[in-house]
Amino acid sequence: MIAILLCAGYATRMYPLTKDFPKPLLTVAGRPVLDYLMAQLLELQELDSVHIITNDRFAAHFETWRKKWAATSPPGGFRLIIHNDGSTDNENRLGASNDLAWILNKLPEVDRILVSAGDNIFRFRLEPIWRRFLKSDHHYILALPENDKEKLKRTGVIAFGKDDRALRLHEKPANPPSRWSCPAIYFFQKSVAHTLREFLKTSENKDAPGHFVDFLCRKSHVKAFRLEASRLDIGSIEDYHKADRLLRSEPVFPLE
Repeated sequence: MIAILLCAGYATRMYPLTKDFPKPLLTVAGRPVLDYLMAQLLELQELDSVHIITNDRFAAHFETWRKKWAATSPPGGFRLIIHNDGSTDNENRLGASNDLAWILNKLPEVDRILVSAGDNIFRFRLEPIWRRFLKSDHHYILALPENDKEKLKRTGVIAFGKDDRALRLHEKPANPPSRWSCPAIYFFQKSVAHTLREFLKTSENKDAPGHFVDFLCRKSHVKAFRLEASRLDIGSIEDYHKADRLLRSEPVFPLE
């Protein structure tokens, strides 16, 4: 079982802050953004390896970070591997779906795959969700409540069927179908590789991972795990400074 972290974007909306430095390694409350996710991944049973996809511009930054992380993390955990997708700027980027297909084609087949963006700080524990996923035969996505309709218009929003089945994931919808947003973290069965190959043959958007997840919802059984919780999405310089201020005064997990 593996985790794949999508960190090959160029974060152009956060220039000049991210022009020469990767967004997932920006420091929030004294720690790189990615460290918050890595600490949670250490708690996941049977996770063998974590694969971080970056680009040629930032590969050296991630290798430097990897060495520091390996030197301070507890022994006996998973293998951590950095993969350079070869892109050099925003114009020739592969996009999230192509990056995911590239790494899945490169690695041996595995039964379960956690896929996440590298620029979110989740304010809830992933370990209970992972345990539930290991007992399931379905793909899982997460559903977080959002009552601000304008914020829903800027994210992925889930349309539900019976028994918490996700029928669609609408990216930045003009008319959100629910109040449930979907963060960029997904729990996939191994069959996802076949569906991803199908998706890449279409003319649909290959950049944001939510477009593929919407396709997956239409082709497969995807369950949405509803959580009364939140996440910090580092999508802008304003978001970044807000997250830094917040986590300097509050714990990551506010309910503990």
